[in-house]
Amino acid sequence: MGCLDAELSISLTSDAEIAELAGRFGRPARPTDVLAFALAEGPSAAHRGESLGDVVVSVETAARQAGRRGVPLDDELRDLLIHGLLHLLGMDHGTAADSRRMRELEELLRWEIARSD
Repeated sequence: MGCLDAELSISLTSDAEIAELAGRFGRPARPTDVLAFALAEGPSAAHRGESLGDVVVSVETAARQAGRRGVPLDDELRDLLIHGLLHLLGMDHGTAADSRRMRELEELLRWEIARSD
């Protein structure tokens, strides 16, 4: 996987704050695990060295999900950041094929991160 020269903002927040943020941007005003706000469509911003956008993660929701999955919170946060990053790069999971492709890329990125540790 090629490396892109770009920036992104990461915010770790609470359920209350992410629910308020979701509602402000036309989504259901309830807690969710991750929100991504792209500043440009697709990976073009990354190729210009610009900011991709913002990834916002609810640590409270991430902790609950980590507990249900039986994984450390750090792993859950990593997975949510990867998921949000892929959204910033223009990916979505609106169809079964899109979901499958996104899961494949998430797995590849997890592997790349683990390999670099």
